[in-house]
Amino acid sequence: MTISFEEFMKVDIRVGEITRAEPFPEARKPAFKIWVDFGPDLGVRKSSAQITRHYDVETLEGRKVLAVVNFPPRQIGPVMSEILVLGVPDDDGEVVLLKPDKDVPVGGRMF
Repeated sequence: MTISFEEFMKVDIRVGEITRAEPFPEARKPAFKIWVDFGPDLGVRKSSAQITRHYDVETLEGRKVLAVVNFPPRQIGPVMSEILVLGVPDDDGEVVLLKPDKDVPVGGRMF
């Protein structure tokens, strides 16, 4: 299936910086609650992320990530997820976060 460029541009993917991370023991699968700052236009948004294999709460703060910011909020247990943080699977199917390879300002839109 192919999509048009106009359809692709409807997906708003931005750079954010994780400002806070906490364990999420209520989750069905191991996960963290995370807060990501997207700058003054979008502010801080919350999500949950199943990234416990490669990351821990102490090292997530300050990490830049890419996330979809225009999905509708989704209830995940007691957490209202406002964004979808993006990652790809490693050889074992565990999530590795996507991030810019240079220092860029938060809030930048992917194109």
